[in-house]
Amino acid sequence: MKYLLTLHMDPVVWDTLADDDKNAVYAGHGTFIETITASGEMVETKALAEPGDCVTVRVRNQDVQRETGLVGGAPAFLCGYYVVDVQSQERAVELAALIPDARHSAVEVRRVLHEA
Repeated sequence: MKYLLTLHMDPVVWDTLADDDKNAVYAGHGTFIETITASGEMVETKALAEPGDCVTVRVRNQDVQRETGLVGGAPAFLCGYYVVDVQSQERAVELAALIPDARHSAVEVRRVLHEA
């Protein structure tokens, strides 16, 4: 079964971390990637740009509207994800707990229902 492990960053929390803690997060992702690659559970991973580089698009009455920033405007934002192929939701949760972001914010675990 494939699961999407989404990483959410809260800039307020991130800004309170010491440089050593931030570097530990970066290094932890390297270790995590090595772990899930070696186990054969890695499908893909992506890191996403910050909200200031994001454009939200809406179409209203045939008019395309665009604005800089995220849809919800919340301080926390989706900053990346992993897709893993595992035997169970329990294993996906185990892997999510290994992602360093889980220590400072949260990692959401969602089963992939359909792929094209």
